[in-house]
Amino acid sequence: MSQLSAKPTVLLFDVNETLLDMTPLKKMVAEVLQDPKAPELWFATMLQYSLAATVSGQYFAFPEIGAAVLQMLARNIDVAISQADAMEKLSIMKSLPAHKDVEPGLRRLKDAGFRMATLTNSSQDGVRAQLQGASLSDFFERQLSVESVRKFKPHADVYAWAAREMNVEPAQCMLVAAHGWDVAGAKWAGLATAFIARQGQQKFGLAPQPDTEAADLLGLCQALGA
Repeated sequence: MSQLSAKPTVLLFDVNETLLDMTPLKKMVAEVLQDPKAPELWFATMLQYSLAATVSGQYFAFPEIGAAVLQMLARNIDVAISQADAMEKLSIMKSLPAHKDVEPGLRRLKDAGFRMATLTNSSQDGVRAQLQGASLSDFFERQLSVESVRKFKPHADVYAWAAREMNVEPAQCMLVAAHGWDVAGAKWAGLATAFIARQGQQKFGLAPQPDTEAADLLGLCQALGA
């Protein structure tokens, strides 16, 4: 993979799917909703309602939205689950393992001098627990959560806020994400972007092309000359 002509100063990492393997969570959702394809529907619907809240000027923590959506989809198959039970089942999100390429990839990027932070739709407590559980905390200068700005990605305000928090211009930041909607939002907000092509993830065809794409973080290291 060719190296970029202009390297970013700050790398902002999405967490779920990009850094963490969501297989255990997907298995749980599939069991609750009695359908191996249900996890994709659940995640997409959770994003739909997070954006519905954002454009309506409302905010609820991501786990709350995830639990409410799990209840909604369960009712469609006549399965009753309480909000408390749904929240308990989704607590597995706090202990997801990192993809195998993540630790060596982050180490190479840090050794190469890149400033790194997370930028996630997860709550502040959630991302803290996730990174600690996956032994990734020490790689990041900041653990940024949309909870602070009370809007969900891909709202443009989120990316602009993250750049301010890192004391750089948006163009000096690169969002690293495995979701086409996230990469598109960051690109439209003026950030450089890197699409990590995790299994089942695709770029959005109506958005500008990302500045680089790679199969995993080791491929990103190669693109960034790390």
